[in-house]
Amino acid sequence: MKIVVINGGTRSGGNTDILVEKTVQGFDAEHIHLRKYQIQPIEDMRHAQGGFSPVHDDYDSIIERILPCDILIFATPIYWFGMSATLKLFIDRWSQTLRDPRFPDFQQQMSAKQAYVTAVGGDNPKIKGLPLIQQFEHIFDFMELPFKGYVLGEGNRPGDILRDHQALSAASRLLKRSDAI
Repeated sequence: MKIVVINGGTRSGGNTDILVEKTVQGFDAEHIHLRKYQIQPIEDMRHAQGGFSPVHDDYDSIIERILPCDILIFATPIYWFGMSATLKLFIDRWSQTLRDPRFPDFQQQMSAKQAYVTAVGGDNPKIKGLPLIQQFEHIFDFMELPFKGYVLGEGNRPGDILRDHQALSAASRLLKRSDAI
């Protein structure tokens, strides 16, 4: 099984990085730190004559890296009760990819994968992070991408997640469940 972490964290070595590392510990996983790439915002051309225009940024290269993978782990800090803008921007571009003739089977390929989410927030994330999890559920449902589990951790300042033993334990078990790998 090929695992890829699509990391929307904006801080290198931050709480999001720590929690997702605990999730994939013992597994061979590729890490894509979206903060290192240039991804342009989507210009919604779904209803325009001619549709979407090609965008010259790093987005397509990331899609090409995740398509061969079996497990996608979406990692994000919880910013203002949602995913990071970096991760949201990446997912927004799926609207374009769904109509891109270079990726004719995008939705079908995505539906053959398993999705997980790890998220860290500082303001009661185990409750206030649930709308974020619902958002992911709706995204994955639309893509017919099986959603297999999530971990919400608490941390604000760098390293705070190390005190959330419940989240660290849940993260270490997330991929080890019987229906995962």
